[in-house]
Amino acid sequence: MASVAQVGHAGLQGWREKVADGVAGPVAKRTPLQEDNVRAIIGATFLVLSVIYLVNAIRALAQS
Repeated sequence: MASVAQVGHAGLQGWREKVADGVAGPVAKRTPLQEDNVRAIIGATFLVLSVIYLVNAIRALAQS
């Protein structure tokens, strides 16, 4: 079974990975989180947003 961090990192592809890499360092310096944890949180956020977008698109398609 995949860990939470692995699921979060799965959401980091392309430009999302570049965003996470650029933000992870500064956020980790200002919080008690490690850079890897910040990347996982950002990746999980992008993954959830993608799933929400997909569900809404399927729902709109089913209603039309």
